[in-house]
Amino acid sequence: MSYRAPVRDLIFTLTEVAGVDAVAATGAFPDYDRDILAAVLEAAGQFSEEVLAPLNRVGDQKGATCANGAVKAAPGFADAYRQFAEGGWTGLTASAEAGGQHLPKALELAAYETVHSANMAFGLCPMLSLAAIEALEAVGTESQKATYLTKLVSGEWTGAMVLTEPQAGSDLGALTATAVPNGDGTYRLNGQKIFITWGDHDATDNIVHMVLARLPDAPPGPKGISLFLLSKFAVKPDGSLGERNSFRPVSIEHKLGIHGSPTCVMAYEDATAELVGTPNQGLAHMFVMMNAARLAVGVEGVGIAERAYQHALAYARERRQGRSVWTGEANAPIIDHPDVRRMLSVMKAKVAAARAICLSTGVAADLARHAGDEAERKRWKGREDLFTPIAKAWSTDVGCEVASTGVQVHGGMGFIEETGAAQYYRDARIAPIYEGTNGIQAMDLVGRKLGQDGGESAKVLIAEMKATAAKLPKLYSGKPVDRFVNAIEAVEDATLWLLDRKADARGAADVLAAADGYLKLLGDVVGGWMLAKGALAAREILDSGEGDAAWLEGKIALYEVYAANVLGHASSRLAAIGQGGDLLERMSADVLAG
Repeated sequence: MSYRAPVRDLIFTLTEVAGVDAVAATGAFPDYDRDILAAVLEAAGQFSEEVLAPLNRVGDQKGATCANGAVKAAPGFADAYRQFAEGGWTGLTASAEAGGQHLPKALELAAYETVHSANMAFGLCPMLSLAAIEALEAVGTESQKATYLTKLVSGEWTGAMVLTEPQAGSDLGALTATAVPNGDGTYRLNGQKIFITWGDHDATDNIVHMVLARLPDAPPGPKGISLFLLSKFAVKPDGSLGERNSFRPVSIEHKLGIHGSPTCVMAYEDATAELVGTPNQGLAHMFVMMNAARLAVGVEGVGIAERAYQHALAYARERRQGRSVWTGEANAPIIDHPDVRRMLSVMKAKVAAARAICLSTGVAADLARHAGDEAERKRWKGREDLFTPIAKAWSTDVGCEVASTGVQVHGGMGFIEETGAAQYYRDARIAPIYEGTNGIQAMDLVGRKLGQDGGESAKVLIAEMKATAAKLPKLYSGKPVDRFVNAIEAVEDATLWLLDRKADARGAADVLAAADGYLKLLGDVVGGWMLAKGALAAREILDSGEGDAAWLEGKIALYEVYAANVLGHASSRLAAIGQGGDLLERMSADVLAG
């Protein structure tokens, strides 16, 4: 089936749920208003539908190839990327000085959802360029910005984030790549890196690698890591390209999915590098890229979930089997069977919740930078920090769950590659692993984000959710309200328990054992909060006599679906949080193997 960009849903979520108008009110984006928002999303949706979506299948079936130390992109991808760059899509949020359009982060995230829906393997390429742009804007020298930043913003060159080594995995403190000074301000970088997304390709003339390595006198562990920039080709003073740098792809990985995205093993052999930022502060600098990428990966989860949902919905409307319990029609479309209708309804509700979480995180990021006073910026920074691991982990879990349910809606045909449903499941599975696994996100949430302000950001969030719950009786009575209230209480109980255990020197194992359950509980409840806000906004629009009545009523019903199928499980989430570290300690390797 063809992909249809959910532009109306994106606009509604940004304006009525995520609160993007508060970003415009800061005055930090003089060229932004609701008309620009709509125009950008319409254009992004059209490009994604017409250019990127038709390449999704060929990218999966043909994939990228590597031969003679060079990667060739999947058929059609290089030309599509050139069109993407010409459209200015890599410069949406970059500064005007660098050639960007200086638009809100939240709008960029919404636009890129359509890209990831249409072709997730393609979307990974510009996504990493955006991360490199953020790092250079934050810590790059003026010379680096003049040489590299403008080319990345224009899309003429792409960026790659180069962290992982075979022996290190997620433990970046164990990396061994080295960078030795040349005496002229440059460095010779040596080492091998793995899992480098779009580390090489033929879609642009040059690629900028942001690489973690160690200086000769660096202390061991994470405190001894520095960040370096390596250009595939030397850049001459006039901006033209010179000699090839001495790093190359050794191979590309054979993966479960995203076959159109070349995941490279890269070898660096006395490659010329420039230091970015402060020596031995590379991990902190890389986290500028990492946090941007984590939120972007969350949007990937939303995008692939939306695509899988649309595919399943189209199939359920066309496939006929059995009798409808509602109309009595024989040989009815399977969407008229309650279990199929239930699956599709929950899929749609979870996609909407994940979208709202990610876009709300984007709004928080914009306000953390641009709100009018320091206290407001600090408050929004707390919200951004709290939401980022949820946006990344909860949304990518939703991507996998919705894609899996999409296969189920197809029945046996979903397991057959020719229907296309399986590709979304295979593609989605990488997102919970990318940019720090979801377990690492959960540990980050309970280990750093929850306690960094004494739990204040979480307490403010709980208070806001309670305020929304107090308004729900305007729309619903009974269980839809009670389930949200009870779920908020579960979050509050879990939050206070975790803060108490964090304050106890003996509580570390309890906190880490609770991490996954807490992130999932908080994601479930924040997702419900988002849909509740959407339902209340829909009612206000309906009462004003504006809008598409049937579509808005759907927003009201969607919260009820979510409350019944997701919020009702809050008590079981709470039980998992409280299991304690002692129980897991007893489940030793010998016990698990017995």
